[in-house]
Amino acid sequence: MNFFDFLKDKILQIILIILGLITIEIFLMIYPIGNFLKIYIPFIIFLLYFISIIIEYFIKNYFYKNIDNLLNELDNKYLITELIKNPDFLEGKILKEILEQINKSMIENVNKYKYSQEDYKEYIEMWIHEIKIPIATSKMIIENNKTQITKSIDEELDKIDNYIEQALFYARSNVANQDYYIKKSNLKDIVNECIKRNKTVLISEKILINIHDLDEQLNTDSKWIVFILNQIVQNSIKYRKKDVESEIEIYSKKGKENIILYIKDNGIGIKNNELTRLFDKGFTGTNGRLLNKKSTGIGLYLCKKLCDKLGISIEVTSVQNKETKVKLIFPNNSYFYNLE
Repeated sequence: MNFFDFLKDKILQIILIILGLITIEIFLMIYPIGNFLKIYIPFIIFLLYFISIIIEYFIKNYFYKNIDNLLNELDNKYLITELIKNPDFLEGKILKEILEQINKSMIENVNKYKYSQEDYKEYIEMWIHEIKIPIATSKMIIENNKTQITKSIDEELDKIDNYIEQALFYARSNVANQDYYIKKSNLKDIVNECIKRNKTVLISEKILINIHDLDEQLNTDSKWIVFILNQIVQNSIKYRKKDVESEIEIYSKKGKENIILYIKDNGIGIKNNELTRLFDKGFTGTNGRLLNKKSTGIGLYLCKKLCDKLGISIEVTSVQNKETKVKLIFPNNSYFYNLE
């Protein structure tokens, strides 16, 4: 708080005091008293008033400056009411009471939306589990009645199942710590599970799968890694070249500090200027807009979000019209994951 700004705020009081002192001086001139008293009385009144203004300024300046410093130090600004000391002046007490009421109202409002969101999430999870039953039943019927038509239907059901799983993981991604199950997992088993999920489309599209050097153990959640791998492999399938034999190569390399899983394809690639935006929510890029108009831009966004939760790094490099390579980097000595 600037002192001159504080004085400007007091300008009306200062003018009234000056007018009052002039009035007192006029009345003193009527009475036969010495000139010293005529000067001293208005002067001492004004001096005492000015001293009171200075004292008030220092008290209030300390209070507001302390609030400002606390705000700058706090990451969660709404906690300010818990740290403000009780002020010694009326305006500060009123301000503190107002802030406490605002904070209380905000917390109630946030909790209302939080509970509403949790209810919605629970409903989505319940709906997803229920919808999987008729999908599984449909696939059983198709298995017992194989024709070219049911084969096409089966492929579409696989796509629906993938979108449903994507919705489930999206709903859980903000509370991932409630769904973790960290254990020692075999990397080859994880990759095989991903390939198994996509076997129908891989066979029908005659995509060659080359997996090697996967005999590694990871401390991670295999279910989440399978989902992440699944999104990457499906992107490789979507953006393959139509005029050449498509191949997806999956392998790993073990270093001193990490294990790196590579997923490499010989597809259409990604423009260099779009690589930095691949993990942005809703970003579909040139390929998504021109070649796959139903692309949502959610898959890689979810991959990055879940990788961050599990303490895994994900990197993408690409050469347009030649290849795309995705790296999942697992810490070698432990699993650092974020439970927030």
